[in-house]
Amino acid sequence: MDSLPASTSRDWPDIPYAAWKDTAATLQLWMQIVGKVRLALTPWLNHSWHVPLYVTSRGLDTSPIPYGARTFEIAFDFQDNVLTITTSEGSRRELKLEPQTVADFQARLMETLGSLDIAVNIYEIPSEIPDAIPFREDTIHRDYDRDAAHRFWRALAQVDRVLKLFRTGFIGKCSPVHFFWGSFDLAVTRFSGRRAPLHPGGVPGVSDDVTREAYSHEVSSAGFWPGGNGIDYPAFYSYAFPTPDDFKRRPVEPDAAFFSDALGEFLLPYDAVRTAADPDSRLIAFLQSTYDAAATTARWDREALECPLGRPGIPRPLDGRGP
Repeated sequence: MDSLPASTSRDWPDIPYAAWKDTAATLQLWMQIVGKVRLALTPWLNHSWHVPLYVTSRGLDTSPIPYGARTFEIAFDFQDNVLTITTSEGSRRELKLEPQTVADFQARLMETLGSLDIAVNIYEIPSEIPDAIPFREDTIHRDYDRDAAHRFWRALAQVDRVLKLFRTGFIGKCSPVHFFWGSFDLAVTRFSGRRAPLHPGGVPGVSDDVTREAYSHEVSSAGFWPGGNGIDYPAFYSYAFPTPDDFKRRPVEPDAAFFSDALGEFLLPYDAVRTAADPDSRLIAFLQSTYDAAATTARWDREALECPLGRPGIPRPLDGRGP
């Protein structure tokens, strides 16, 4: 099969941030607890690639977490609104996703892990959230709207699909498409291969050593988040580190995209994609044009790093000029 049907606007759900921001805040903290379980038990992988979650056909998943000779997985299932814990020995536990405090969620999760003979201690301070409350003390965040969480996952599933297509157009070092629970965003990052200047750090709840290792090399990074972080609507973003002087002045597509001086990155409102006649093409245009802006102004070796977007069942063609 040479091609598959593209999405339409009906496939991209409406997720107005103001309508579910309380659920989003609670869900982010629940995901941080799950993510920190993976962080505590998984060997360090470059740029913190060992900590994110991954979009699945039902929600978000840790992938297998090592525990001695065993493995286990924790998954948010937004179809049935349960948190599932499965082990390589065949055990399975479910916890309902329902309104509950962050403190209660953590207690239930740790108790359930204990029943599976899994003991883990996590760092109690939430990451990338100013003035954060330790998980075990947080009795404030407790909202959970099932429909809103489901629509958010449906949006992530669409974005994940397009980011994975965009990822195929790069031969150089590139991250997986993964969901960072600290910043609550789905992202993919391309690398030039060159070292970057030392990052200044200063991210709330994150060691400067972690931030500096994450940005040890030049990047062009793009992704999606549902709102917050200085904006009150869901949006796609694209930035470069270090930021070239002329980056912000490069032309990008589509017309709704713009450079935010406050955030230091290009933004494209999610609704500009969701309501388009061809959402996939509009999002690809933003991803490609903002990457072009980064790679051109930073003078990446583009001939050595790029290739055509992948097609199902067709190997990448070789012309003898690049890797």
